[in-house]
Amino acid sequence: MKNNIKWGFAALVLSLSFGCKKDKIEPTDPGTDTVTLKIEHTWQDSLEFALNQNLINPLTHDTLNFTTFKYYISNIRLKKADGSWWTQPNSYFLLDLTNGTTPSVELTGVPNGEYTDIEYALGVDSMRNVSGAQDGTLSPSLGMFWSWNSGYIMLKAEGTSPNAGMGSFTFHLGGFSGANNIVMKKSHNFTGNSLSVAGNGHCQIHLSAAPEKLWETAGSVSSNSMIHMPGATAKTMADDFYGSFAFEHIHE
Repeated sequence: MKNNIKWGFAALVLSLSFGCKKDKIEPTDPGTDTVTLKIEHTWQDSLEFALNQNLINPLTHDTLNFTTFKYYISNIRLKKADGSWWTQPNSYFLLDLTNGTTPSVELTGVPNGEYTDIEYALGVDSMRNVSGAQDGTLSPSLGMFWSWNSGYIMLKAEGTSPNAGMGSFTFHLGGFSGANNIVMKKSHNFTGNSLSVAGNGHCQIHLSAAPEKLWETAGSVSSNSMIHMPGATAKTMADDFYGSFAFEHIHE
C-alpha cells in the first residue's frame, strides 16, 4: 500500500512538472522600427542657416558666405524607459549641409518601446581615427581624413568673407587625443516626455544647432581665417559649436 502511494505521488509530481513546462510562455519579439533624427541649423536664433548666401555673424559682425559645412555625428544610442540603452550599430554619419540644412539620420532596427533620452558624440572616436583607411561615411574619399596620425576632420566649414585677409575662410577642425581632443559626447532628455516607438515609422527626434557659435570665442575671421590641423583654437571653436546643440521636440 505504501509503495502504491509513493508511486502515485511520484506520478503526480511528474505530471505537474511536464504540465508546467508545456504551459511556459516564451517572450515575444517586440518588433523594430526606424527612428529619424533631424538637426535644424539656425542663424541668429530665428533664421535658417543657408549655404551660398551672405550671412552676418551676430557675434563678430563678419559677413560670411558658406560654400561647405559638414561634420560627423556618431555612437548614437537611445535610453529606454526602464533605464537600459539601445545602441545603433556602426553608428557613424557625415552630415553634409550641401544636401539641405536640416539633415536627417535614420536609426534602423530600434526595438518597439518607450524611450526618454538620446545620447551621441560629435566627431569620430579615437579607435576609428587610428584604424587606417575605412569605407562608407568614414572613407577618405569623402575628403574628411588627414592621415593615420592626425585622423579625421570632424568638422569642415569653408566659404568667402570680405572680412578675411585672403577673402575666404577654411576651418578644418580635428583632434582625437590629449588636450586637443574635440570629440564631445552629448545627451538630451525628452523634457519629461517619452518617445513611443510602435512600428509605424513616424518617430522623429528634432535637435537644433547654431553654426555661428563657431566664432563665439575665436573672434573675427579678420584675425584667423584658416585652421588645417588639431590645436587649441580648433578645440575652442568645436566646443563652442557643439555646445549649441539643443533638444527641440519629438514626433510620433
